[in-house]
Amino acid sequence: MTGAPREAELAASLARIQARIDAAAAAAGRDRADIEFLPVTKFFPASDVVALFGLGCRAFGESREQEAAGKVAEVSAALSDKKLITAPGELLDASSNIESNNVIRWHMIGRIQRNKARAVARWAAVAHSVDTAPLIATLSRGAVEALDQGRRSEPLQVYIQVSLDGDPARGGVPVDRPDLVDELCAAADAAPGLGLAGLMAIPPLASAADAEFARLEAELLRVQTQYPYRLGLSAGMSNDLEVAVRHGSTCVRVGTALMGPRPLTSP
Repeated sequence: MTGAPREAELAASLARIQARIDAAAAAAGRDRADIEFLPVTKFFPASDVVALFGLGCRAFGESREQEAAGKVAEVSAALSDKKLITAPGELLDASSNIESNNVIRWHMIGRIQRNKARAVARWAAVAHSVDTAPLIATLSRGAVEALDQGRRSEPLQVYIQVSLDGDPARGGVPVDRPDLVDELCAAADAAPGLGLAGLMAIPPLASAADAEFARLEAELLRVQTQYPYRLGLSAGMSNDLEVAVRHGSTCVRVGTALMGPRPLTSP
C-alpha cells in the first residue's frame, strides 16, 4: 500500500496510539509531555517515514545500521525535495538544531555490533541498547569523530540496556548486578562525545509485564540517586506501553501497532 491510502492508514494508527499514551499518562497521574512516543520504522520504506513526518513525528527508531544509514539519506533527500527542511545535511547530522520542528532525531534501538558502532555514531541521536564497556568506548570514538567532522553538534545519548531475564541473546546487563549497571552508567556519563540518557529494557517474553517493569522502575530510581540530572527510561512497546507508562517509562517504542505487519519483502 502506497500513497494516500497508506498515509490515511498511518494517520489512523498514529491517532489510536497517541490516545493510548494520553490515557495511560492520565491513569498514572503523569504529565503526557514527559513521555516520548518513538515510532519504530525498521523494515519499512523511507516513504512511510516521510508520511509520518508529515503527520508531525520527528523521531524514528531503527534497528540495523546499514538499513538505517540508507534510510536516513533517502528521507533527507525526500524532505529536501519537498522543501520541508532547508538542506539534506540537516537530517544527516544526528542532532543539529534539535529545537527546530523540522529536524529528525534518529534512534538506534537494535543491538549494536562494535564494528558498526562508529557508523551508528554518525547518524543516530540516541542509542538504546548499550550494554558493554567496549561498545561505549567505540561509540565514544565515533561520536567524537562525528563532532570533529561537523556531522553532529551534540553528544550521542545512550541508554544502558538492563536485562530482566539474564538471556545473553537478548542483551543487557543483569538487573541483579547493580555494580555492573553502575559501572556502565558511569562510563557512559564520563565518555567524550556521549551522554547518559538512562536505562532501557525489554521484558522477558513469558512474564508478567507489571512485575518486570516494576523491577526496572526500581533500578532506575536507584541509579537516579547518583546523578544530578534526570535519567530516562526506554520501555514499553505495542502490547505493553500502558504498563510501562505506569512504571515511569519516558520513551515508548511502538512498531507493529503503528506500522502494521512487517512487509513481506523484509528480512
